[in-house]
Amino acid sequence: MHVNSCLLLASLLLLLPSTEMKRSGKGRGLRGARHKLTRDRVRGAGRHSRSGPSGLVSPDCTELTESGDIFVDCQDRRLNSIPISKTWSKEPKHLLLARNRLKILQDGAFFGYENLASLDLQQNQISLVEEGAFQGLARLKTLLLQHNRLRTLSEEALIPMPNLHYLRLYDNPWNCLCPLDSLTRTLQVPSNRNLGNHARCEEPIRLKGMKLKQVDPELLCKESDPTGNPEWDQTNTTVPAKPSPFRGKPDATTSCHTYLFPQIRMDCSKRGLTEVPTGIPDDVVHLDLSHNSIHHLRARDFQSARSLRTLNISNNNMERIDTASLFGLLHLRELDLSDNSLHYVQYGVLEDLYFLSQLKLGGNPWVCDYSIHYMVYWLHHHPGVWYSGLICRSPPEHTGESVEEYVHSYNRECPKDRQHSRTDQDQTDPELWNTPMEVQRELEEELEPSHLRVPQKYQIIRLS
Repeated sequence: MHVNSCLLLASLLLLLPSTEMKRSGKGRGLRGARHKLTRDRVRGAGRHSRSGPSGLVSPDCTELTESGDIFVDCQDRRLNSIPISKTWSKEPKHLLLARNRLKILQDGAFFGYENLASLDLQQNQISLVEEGAFQGLARLKTLLLQHNRLRTLSEEALIPMPNLHYLRLYDNPWNCLCPLDSLTRTLQVPSNRNLGNHARCEEPIRLKGMKLKQVDPELLCKESDPTGNPEWDQTNTTVPAKPSPFRGKPDATTSCHTYLFPQIRMDCSKRGLTEVPTGIPDDVVHLDLSHNSIHHLRARDFQSARSLRTLNISNNNMERIDTASLFGLLHLRELDLSDNSLHYVQYGVLEDLYFLSQLKLGGNPWVCDYSIHYMVYWLHHHPGVWYSGLICRSPPEHTGESVEEYVHSYNRECPKDRQHSRTDQDQTDPELWNTPMEVQRELEEELEPSHLRVPQKYQIIRLS
């Protein structure tokens, strides 16, 4: 009995350390070890790809092929990290990550994307780009970073991209102080004419609104006032004046969103615009100006947008389109003028649209009078144009009738304003020829010297 008690006590002593070990390990055991191993692998992969732990989760993106190039479209996927390159079946050439939730681009964030030619990161929440974020992107030509929260960016971040040709940086709150010195100097190199256009300083006040392309780099590193006033300048003791606000037409590159793939598209919809913005790039193919307040198209509003194929100006409450407002749009294929306040389109507006194939006109209060004839005349001479929505809204006797039917009925009838007046008929009535009154008038003209004759409004010509 005593021996059995000793054996039982020894067994309890042997089991005690394992129990304590299990208790101190908080119940991990084999399952905990597997969890730890999996976690370490995820962390290791995250460090390797710089995309964070969620980088291993395959995002719901679309892979497409356009003209032999591989596109990966991850737009509007609520991503907060860069997907790892091994996610895709083929190595992409264009990576679209616009309108996600990216905040920081860490060193090596694009490891494995060495063949990228374009990278779209616009409309995220990016506030920090580490110097090695774009490491390995030696073939990158286009980088879109507009509409983010960047306050500064080092020139070193651009060094890994020697072939960078287009860089969009506008609509970021740039803090134009000494840390931005190297970037501004790089952007102002003449050969970098397509890098950083339209980006403007947000701070400090003395430089607010100035373009990074134009700000003097020497001003960025001026010593601060020892009292802590960042506006103090050793060479100027006066209080710096606030820059005058910008006036004039809105700029398209800052008011609108530009998407480069698969074709260059500019989205200016719902931007509160009251007129067509300036600075529309000449390589934009699709332009959307719908749902704004553009009441009037003026001459040469689109003179810089000579590559446009589609133009949407619907839902603007537009009342007038000047002649030559569509000047230069020789390649335009589709034009949407629907849901506006147009009564007619005046003569000559459509003359430059040689290749137009689709014209949307619905939702306008078309007035069926003589002013509407130009539209039907132009469509008659361009039978290849498909159009819709050309319906009379007024006057009441033609409401609901197609404008084309109205014009045909107009031409079949003889309107009262076309009829000759009785005076005009009298002047050409053959029964009045050779009357004594006419003979007397001819005699007076023969007796009166020619240089004293008063020019007559009407002239009677006798036909043999």
